[in-house]
Amino acid sequence: MDEGPWLVVGLGNPGGQYAGNRHNVGRMVLDELARRMGVRFGRHKTNAFVAEGRETPGGPRYVLAAPETYMNESGRPVGRLVKFYSLTPERLIVVHDELDIPFGALRLKTGGGHGGHNGVRDIATVLGTPEFARVRVGIGRPPGRQPAADFVLRDFTPAERKELPLLVGAAADAVLALSTDGLAAAQQRFNTAPA
Repeated sequence: MDEGPWLVVGLGNPGGQYAGNRHNVGRMVLDELARRMGVRFGRHKTNAFVAEGRETPGGPRYVLAAPETYMNESGRPVGRLVKFYSLTPERLIVVHDELDIPFGALRLKTGGGHGGHNGVRDIATVLGTPEFARVRVGIGRPPGRQPAADFVLRDFTPAERKELPLLVGAAADAVLALSTDGLAAAQQRFNTAPA
């Protein structure tokens, strides 16, 4: 039985001024997945940019989606996408930045709390459940007394930008592994300390 495609949502803020921000790393991962699949994003009636494709011929089908809303209002577009594609939350993978994980590290999980992440909180509220998979991309804590809200809206440092392609590539690999191998196997492979 076909359970439908996997919906992969990359969280971030819309607009070019945010493109390089730490908060937009989820969208960077989405762009990498689209590049691998050879697909382009187009506007969708669910208020998101959407691309559909497969990583390998005959492999799982993916709907890659970037909500057109700001991070803290991600829930409504995601809810509409889940409904539009007739999916259950078990077919949803959300990729987002995570302050509590060191830069360069990944953590995969399903369910649980939102850890103060407003995008994840809004999606869980709209769906009525936190039971969806997350690829949490470590961006580390802000230095000194810099407020977290300022830190996430800053671009990666030059040193971080050198490592960023590796991190984004690993997160894209983690999305694919989650969908093909399941959570436990993907966690074993990707829940590692930074390289």
